[in-house]
Amino acid sequence: MKKDIRIIALDLDGTLLNSDKELTERSYRALEAAAAKGIEIVPTTGRFYGGMPEVIRDLPFVNYVITINGAQVANVRTGEVLYRAEIPWQRAVELMEYFDTLPLVYDCYLGNGAFMTAQMRENINDYTDNPHYRKMVLDLRVPVPELKAFLAERKEDVQKSQIFTMDAALRRQVLEEVPRRFPDLIATSALAHNVEVNEVRANKGAAVLALARHLGLGAEHVMAFGDGLNDISMLEAAGTGVVMANGFDEVKACADYITDDCDHDGVAAAIEKFCL
Repeated sequence: MKKDIRIIALDLDGTLLNSDKELTERSYRALEAAAAKGIEIVPTTGRFYGGMPEVIRDLPFVNYVITINGAQVANVRTGEVLYRAEIPWQRAVELMEYFDTLPLVYDCYLGNGAFMTAQMRENINDYTDNPHYRKMVLDLRVPVPELKAFLAERKEDVQKSQIFTMDAALRRQVLEEVPRRFPDLIATSALAHNVEVNEVRANKGAAVLALARHLGLGAEHVMAFGDGLNDISMLEAAGTGVVMANGFDEVKACADYITDDCDHDGVAAAIEKFCL
């Protein structure tokens, strides 16, 4: 059954992109055809804009992006920021002091960049076994002598702080403890080796609804795609929530529809089914 979809909000890693971080030809054609029908194609990611793959940034039909788990909604044509929810830098320092008590490494996003204590960046191989994310950290995290001191000097609010660990029990501990210790913050996860912390108003669901309001649309006109825990708010907010077959079980539980996995063009299959 076709739906009156006007916004398609798309997680990237594990959703629109396949396991090799590629946008397939079929996926591109499905997005292009949807855009030709007037549907807004909105990359919706935990990454900052400059950290998005070039193939996504260069899509000619993308007008809006939701970045850093919903900390920012921007018009990429004009540069206008439509929605912003950031962690005060002093609070980010307190969060990092808590992280320092645990055997993990962490980064932070501010401005249009990501920063990391140089020693932690050098040791990233000890905290994630995913080669794509090892490379991404080394390529995209700017090393600084000490991250908390860097924030205290810059005095700029933080869009997100992220930890890396291969210890599943520690990951669960951080997911549970952060909102208890810091009620103004929210902790979620997109991957098996990370936890992402944002200001409590920064989530993909709030961001996609803010964009819909800006465009004069209701939630019923939004279709969202995701696979990770940080996609749940968006999947629940959207009129139609589509979860990838490779998604976490907790994410599948909130799906309106489960499509094929990211290595079998699941996004394209659902767009073709519901929108084209």
